Amino acid sequence: MTASQSLLHQISHYYGSRLVLDDITLSAKPGEVVALMGPSGCGKTTLLNLLAGVLAPTMGEIGVVPRDIAYVFQEPCLFPWYTVTENIALGLTAQGMGPRRRHQIARGLAETVGLATAAQLYPDQLSGGMKQRVNLARAFAVTPQLLLLDEPFGSLDMGTRQQLQQLLIHWVQQHHTTAILVTHDLAEAVIMGDRLLVLSPSPARIVYQWQSDRPHLNRDPAYVYQTLSELQTIPTIAASFNLHGN
Repeated sequence: MTASQSLLHQISHYYGSRLVLDDITLSAKPGEVVALMGPSGCGKTTLLNLLAGVLAPTMGEIGVVPRDIAYVFQEPCLFPWYTVTENIALGLTAQGMGPRRRHQIARGLAETVGLATAAQLYPDQLSGGMKQRVNLARAFAVTPQLLLLDEPFGSLDMGTRQQLQQLLIHWVQQHHTTAILVTHDLAEAVIMGDRLLVLSPSPARIVYQWQSDRPHLNRDPAYVYQTLSELQTIPTIAASFNLHGN
């Protein structure tokens, strides 16, 4: 069994005098999806930015964070003057890969995410779901060791969301990538997460941890429904999301 690697150790972070994250420790294994949930504004994106190296923590230590990191946002950030293939290949261009090889990889990934017939289209010719497929493919192209996902499926319709969830799970397992997924959807966390970490209202602390006892292929709707019902009765989760309406 692959050992967990420490990503964050006793991290606290301030914006000015406001404490946003309080004593956060996070570890993860290659091939594992760790879902992060918490109330809006509690510091989930700040946590991702610390992992990405965009921010330096006020206190605590950044652990063994891989050099190869990809970051997928909720809204696709595509260059409007580039085609689907060219957008997918951006990271490979930055790595100095030659045009023939990066075009080959980008075309293959366009096919992987279901955009083979749209490879030469521009972003303004794509639907929201198609743009997010490009966003994912661009992250996959650099074969990251750490994949950071900030609510990547929140604005998609149910069918597209389910397709991309399964695509992401398959990719993470196939390439032994560590994925940190921020989501507001508890069902999505149960479907995708090997582990779930629940954060408190700001300043964010980890107040609950859940680990799935089933592989992804065995998480049928009955399992998801039962797990959701159980999780929603846990006081720390109910308090974090005000499930009782108090």
